[in-house]
Amino acid sequence: MDPTLVGFCLAMTLAGAGLGLFSGLAPGIHVNTLASLMLASHSAISVAVSDHLDADGVATAVCCCIMSASVVHSFVDFVPSVFIGAPDGEDAVSVLPGHRLLLMGKGMETVRAAAIGSLVGAFAALILAIPLQYGLSGPSGEALDSLTPIVLILVSGLLLFSEHRRGSGIWGPITFCASGLLGLMCMTAPASFDGALGSGSVMMPLLTGLFGIPVLLEASGHGRIPRQEDRVKDPVGAIPGLKGVAMGAVAGWFSGITSTVGASVMSVLLPERSPSRFISCVASVGTVTSVLDLVTLSVSGNGRSGTAIAIGEVAGDSLSGFMSPTFMLLLLSSAVASLLGYWLMIASGRMMLRIVSRIRPDRMNRAVIILLIALTLLLSGPYGMVVLLCSTAVGLIPGMFGTGRVILCGCLIVPVLLFRLGLA
Repeated sequence: MDPTLVGFCLAMTLAGAGLGLFSGLAPGIHVNTLASLMLASHSAISVAVSDHLDADGVATAVCCCIMSASVVHSFVDFVPSVFIGAPDGEDAVSVLPGHRLLLMGKGMETVRAAAIGSLVGAFAALILAIPLQYGLSGPSGEALDSLTPIVLILVSGLLLFSEHRRGSGIWGPITFCASGLLGLMCMTAPASFDGALGSGSVMMPLLTGLFGIPVLLEASGHGRIPRQEDRVKDPVGAIPGLKGVAMGAVAGWFSGITSTVGASVMSVLLPERSPSRFISCVASVGTVTSVLDLVTLSVSGNGRSGTAIAIGEVAGDSLSGFMSPTFMLLLLSSAVASLLGYWLMIASGRMMLRIVSRIRPDRMNRAVIILLIALTLLLSGPYGMVVLLCSTAVGLIPGMFGTGRVILCGCLIVPVLLFRLGLA
């Protein structure tokens, strides 16, 4: 393998880590936005390094940057979800237990649990990547893809059964259907979700309203955040992270089973009573999904996320084929980014801890709600504000009627299921 190409790929991996750090810490800024920018800048980068790399080499280096940003984002985005309650699509179900631990003085324990879960998940995914690429090639992958509707129905049944066990009565199915109908309306709406800062996404106001703002409103009565402790040790071990690997692999292949949905299913099949262990499992699912999405892309040519789609457009046919050089360099980039993501997550958590420890939670929550509303308006426009209001109303149902918040994942499951069945 060309040493010059490897060097450029590592340099672009470092650049991608910086981009992933930014997108992970900034509420409302998704890594898909950065991937779109990298896709747009591909031609300019090609001209800048044309003396050192050919066109395929430049494409691989740009893909390493996008991949690194995706992996680091999957680590760092837990920090704002824990400290300010602003969820990303991959960690929405972690907002409530993370905020609960923060109010118990265990904010950094939460961050460290998520960090070790992500690290374990990342390296487990890297170990599985080549065997899965080999096993999913050909008819076996096509057969699995045809099972997507069945898998989605089973997942829906598991979530509803979990609500039945907790005694929420009719409100579990009502909340699932309400969130599903809202998700379907958002994904099929002819409205434009462009804001003042450019093209936006309906997912930001949808998930913020369902999982973020209700938690902040329900926690607004707390006093000052208690003194936080950082014991500087792993609070959970590797087992919760390993539990998330299997579901992360499922989420990386089946459309509609996002990391959020996968984490919700894990909470039903393998429940964790400790909030820290649950968060570690959720973090593992998200990072495994971001890595194994690359395997899905190399086998089927279809990405399950915005970053994977961008990588597919840049890499083209160079990513296809068993253990192609581009595929192997992207795995190397993922490994380096995982180590960087772990370190950046701990450092970001410490920085955030120093900030929030000086602010009253009620004031911080109000400030974050205002920030999220402003970001929604800037990123998704007036129609995004309508979605935010509607999703917040639905997101308040669990707190009012005692359902689990994970049932709100119907907003993602129902639309994909209806699309795959040809009913929408």
